[in-house]
Amino acid sequence: MCGIIGIVGRSPVQDRLIESLKRLEYRGYDSAGIAVYGPNGVARCRASGKIRALESKLSEHPLEGTIGIGHTRWATHGGPTEANAHPHRVGRVSLVHNGIIENYAELKAELATKGAIFESETDTEVIAHVLNAALEAGLAPLDALKATLDKLTGAFALAVLIEGEDSLMLGARRGSPLVVGYGDGEMFLGSDALAVGPFTSKIAYLDEGDFVAIDHTTARIFNSEGHPVTRQIRIVAASAALVEKGNYRHFMEKEIHDQPESCGHTLSAYLNPVTGKAILPPGLDFAKITRLQIVACGTAYYAGLIGRYLFESIARLPVDIDVASEFRYREPPVTPGTLAMVISQSGETADTLAGLRWCKSQGMVTAALVNVHESTMAREADIVLPTHAGPEIGVASTKAFTSQVAALTALAIAAGVARGHVSPDDELHLTRVLLESPRLISAAFQMEDAIRSLAPELAKARDVLYFGRGSMSALALEGALKLKEISYIHAEGYAAGELKHGPIALIDESTPVIVIAPSGPLFEKTMSNMSEVMARGGPIILITDAAGGRQAPAGIKVLIAPDCDALVAPLVFSVPIQMLAYYVAVQKGADVDQPRNLAKSVTVE
Repeated sequence: MCGIIGIVGRSPVQDRLIESLKRLEYRGYDSAGIAVYGPNGVARCRASGKIRALESKLSEHPLEGTIGIGHTRWATHGGPTEANAHPHRVGRVSLVHNGIIENYAELKAELATKGAIFESETDTEVIAHVLNAALEAGLAPLDALKATLDKLTGAFALAVLIEGEDSLMLGARRGSPLVVGYGDGEMFLGSDALAVGPFTSKIAYLDEGDFVAIDHTTARIFNSEGHPVTRQIRIVAASAALVEKGNYRHFMEKEIHDQPESCGHTLSAYLNPVTGKAILPPGLDFAKITRLQIVACGTAYYAGLIGRYLFESIARLPVDIDVASEFRYREPPVTPGTLAMVISQSGETADTLAGLRWCKSQGMVTAALVNVHESTMAREADIVLPTHAGPEIGVASTKAFTSQVAALTALAIAAGVARGHVSPDDELHLTRVLLESPRLISAAFQMEDAIRSLAPELAKARDVLYFGRGSMSALALEGALKLKEISYIHAEGYAAGELKHGPIALIDESTPVIVIAPSGPLFEKTMSNMSEVMARGGPIILITDAAGGRQAPAGIKVLIAPDCDALVAPLVFSVPIQMLAYYVAVQKGADVDQPRNLAKSVTVE
């Protein structure tokens, strides 16, 4: 997860930029660089590899100046080379960027027709070209930034230096976080509170869509429409910055909003956005795999259920999935060519780890889909499949879950290619769709006010039922689990087709039913199930998209999610079910981040 630092200072900034970048190493990176505005304009230094390589180059050619930007890069568009490292420079513009620009190829092609020459493979350089062109057209820096932002599709955080503006730094965020730090005659930009922690404890968190201009003493902040706004300044102790909630009430709320970034960084490990190709880690050859055995617990198990749906539909690869606590005692027969995949956020879950060890004892090839890359599972599995959600503090998993689903979706595409069921054209289409998911997840946050308004009534329920079909049936299970975990309301999730096989007996006027049903081939059947609920007086909350909302019957509550391809619907529709559970728990006054009787990592059987 890339890191950003920007300093408008009173003293030399080179060493302070490096100090901040070292604090951001936990986010993961494969190159680093800084740019400093000095006596002769903006100079930069970049290096592939770790920060010590950058320090070595700076020891020979130090950069003088009191204003500068720095970046640790996790490669997405283009490999981890010096040419692709940030900051990028075009004309008067030097900038650093976190996130993914989805429409960079279109912008690049348009710029190329106008004579633009590109020195890297990155989407970031395209932003620099667009911004520099706006400046050359005569726009003032803030107007040029606003015009540039209006052309970008995707998720991003930016910090920008402009030649000729030796006490100005610009910043912007959409999907990826960015903070402003307030010092004594100095100002700062950072990807999180930890980045600016060595220099100040006074932090303002930019809201979605904000952009900002800072100088030595002030920050002028504007919303996405360009109107001036103020954002609360908070005091954040440097020691607490790594686990700081930002301007959110709870870690769970923050981690829900982290998902555009966490999914984007996870996808960067499995997709090449330049070529549109899916990437597999060394040692994993789906052409030689005849069956997939998934083993997991809790939320990770539900991610595995979505994975089964994806692997079977896209790659035509048969999948078995087991709850880890039952799997090893069942001692299933092992068939040659089976890959055993365990899924765990922590990589330490006792039952899942035991399942991994049992599979290894049977001679199976094993893979671990984990968020903690030095965990026991990561060390013991034959193949490590990393997610890049970053630290997840809330006990109820949110961004770790969607990162698992994002990785499984990319792996299913790669498996389909390897097994000959996905053509090159289909691969390009599927990867392009999947790379849209961070933006679509961000767009789902617009549902928040509508979801919050439903919480007071839903909080009164003793029982809640969730229904869905296809991959949405797994989300129904996950939604019910989230509500149980943090609000202590009894909830159950079902495949909608199972309604008449028992759950319909529970329907009455006091039992809310949450139906997760994006439009598509299964929508009408789900609506038939919903009609059966309505006939028995059950109150319904329908979570759907715009097309589904137009077909919704009168008398029910409807939440409209962003329109999206079925491939990424599990990622996009995760947001409303997470938010619904969160706001109900807040309404009830529950301890959202530390629900009773639960632990973040279950390390005993």
